[in-house]
Amino acid sequence: MPQAETPTLRRGLRFSSDGPGHRRDIQGLRALAVSLVLLYHLWPNRLTGGYVGVDVFFVISGFLITSHLLNARPDKPRDLATFWMRRIRRLLPAALLVLVATLLASRLFAPDSQWKGTAHEAIAAALYGENWNLAARAVDYLAAETAPSPIQHYWSLSVEEQFYAVWPILVLIAVLIARRLGRSVSSTLLVGLSAIVASSLSYSIYATAAEPSSAYFITPTRVWELGVGGLLAVLLIRSGSRDDGFTDVWQLPPWGRSTLAWLGFAAILWTAFTFTDATPFPGYQALLPVLGAAAVLAAHAQSVGSPGPFLAWSPIQYLGDISYSLYLWHWPVIVIVPQVTGSALGLLDKLAIIAGSVALAGLTKKYVEDRYRRHRPGVSLATPYRFAVAGMAVVVAVGLVQVAEVNQRQAAAKELVSQALSGAEPCFGAASMAPGNSCIQRNSGSVIPSTSEAANDRSDAFGGGCLVYRPFDKFTRCVFGDKKAAVSIALVGNSHAAQWLPALQELAATHHWKITTFLASQCFATSIRIQLETEQFRRNCFDWGQKVLAATTTGTFDLVVTSERTGRAAIGVSAADSYEPWKKGYVRYLQKWVDRGVKVLVIRDNPFPISTMPSVPDCVGANPDDFAKCSAPRTAWLRRDPLADAAKEIASPKVAVADLTNYFCTEVCSPVIGRAMVYVDGSHITQTFTRTLAPYLYPFVRKALAHSPN
Repeated sequence: MPQAETPTLRRGLRFSSDGPGHRRDIQGLRALAVSLVLLYHLWPNRLTGGYVGVDVFFVISGFLITSHLLNARPDKPRDLATFWMRRIRRLLPAALLVLVATLLASRLFAPDSQWKGTAHEAIAAALYGENWNLAARAVDYLAAETAPSPIQHYWSLSVEEQFYAVWPILVLIAVLIARRLGRSVSSTLLVGLSAIVASSLSYSIYATAAEPSSAYFITPTRVWELGVGGLLAVLLIRSGSRDDGFTDVWQLPPWGRSTLAWLGFAAILWTAFTFTDATPFPGYQALLPVLGAAAVLAAHAQSVGSPGPFLAWSPIQYLGDISYSLYLWHWPVIVIVPQVTGSALGLLDKLAIIAGSVALAGLTKKYVEDRYRRHRPGVSLATPYRFAVAGMAVVVAVGLVQVAEVNQRQAAAKELVSQALSGAEPCFGAASMAPGNSCIQRNSGSVIPSTSEAANDRSDAFGGGCLVYRPFDKFTRCVFGDKKAAVSIALVGNSHAAQWLPALQELAATHHWKITTFLASQCFATSIRIQLETEQFRRNCFDWGQKVLAATTTGTFDLVVTSERTGRAAIGVSAADSYEPWKKGYVRYLQKWVDRGVKVLVIRDNPFPISTMPSVPDCVGANPDDFAKCSAPRTAWLRRDPLADAAKEIASPKVAVADLTNYFCTEVCSPVIGRAMVYVDGSHITQTFTRTLAPYLYPFVRKALAHSPN
């Protein structure tokens, strides 16, 4: 995280008894913050709330930056230019260095399926928009299932840089208003900053409840955390100075300051050990670590019995000194090391990552941060801006070159897909698994689509606005095939129904059918309510299912085809205990179709690789000479399907089940079948492989249309 230099402020705010510009407690707080983030990323199941280290950094940054601005109050635009120049010199060299190094390491060691995504994120990070990039991807269900990017931690730097871009302007406005009204600058700032903090906190609470996935990353939900640090700086300056050189807003005695500091650290650590990824965040939950950090900063406790003597320990001070570079380096190292070794991280790997990240951070601090942070006399103010633009341009150029390379490969891969699906290869895709076929399954060689193209080889439903996403307040349908056809089929479900559209399109083109989709991402068409992030999501998802039921029971459709991934727990029980509630909900829902005379074909859900690996294309790309390393026993990937089991329980001739599992697995399930890449990610099927399944889905559809049980 960015570090601001600790200044010596006029009007009595003297930060240190160790010399101007240094506060050991701030360095200690930085050391704690970066340690929490590092340990959380290495042991997320142990330090489940370690992500609050970022919030601690936000408070420190807001405090120090506001202190700088009050120490050298901007009076004119040039003052703002000077402030931003210092931020550029302080932050950009190390950030751009790590971005370039990460891009190169990713190109050398990461599977090609990740190159394009990493390049896009590097470009976003270089332009300080990574938080908005991740917020946009957070609501994309398929994107959420991709492997973590080695650059995604730059989201917090983007938030801070956006804060640095706007905050000085607000301070300048406050200075001008104060002069015009004849009021003190600190009083004017106190009012203005309080309004900003209150507004941002209110929006953070709302957004965290309404759209928690994106709320975590966006700037408006985080500004209040930096603003709390800024308010603290203003309050301390307004209070005046004590004789010992410390400004104490509440005039606390030493024991009171020590107590305040210990309570602050306790609040931070309590959240680090008790919060989890399921904790709605930031929202009001972030108040505890934020106010804890503010308490430590306000206390500045140095007496015996306070945290001060412990924080002054040289290893902690060193960790605080290198915390910015350590934050930059640690995450790319964590992501890339397994790509180099080809195995999951063990204890020794994690200890080596800690040591290596600290070493890289120390070198970067000495040779990059310290070298470029000072503006030499006589050097033009514009010079750092020119170097900033040049450095950012280099990162963007490297990223664009990588994107261009992947695009070229993908264009060639699409041509291969067209050739393979033309029928020239009798053993391509699912055909190689057909009974009586003597095709040989190969565990090496080229795959179609390529691993770099597989993530984009999705059903048309995903890119055509056909899926309803959170908050599930829309009702969308799309039509494919022959729109004037005599036979009309409805495709209903979530993303695991959407993935079957290519097979139905193949059949529709041959048999002149019309396909109408009713699809929602991570929502079920069922008679029970499922656990989602907010009550609004839960209610709207249930209502969407009822709307689908109404739309498909009007006599318009000759057949409803449905399939779903049941990945969300039923209300009131855990996911592990949800199978029976899921099945009962589907029984009631299917029965409503049957009672209204609707014919239904349930496609049993496909085998599920994510139970053993996060991304099949990544695994295949990392093991081009042995795809078997990405295979798994049938029992590992094949889960019980409550929707298919509910259909069998109803035992109605109007409800049939299509089980195509044998085209995915023998005793072993494979990531590549007949040279066709089977999966987009860890659970969804590629459009290419789905199209090869069309001939084997057709008999089930034909029987279902004829009312025949299979």
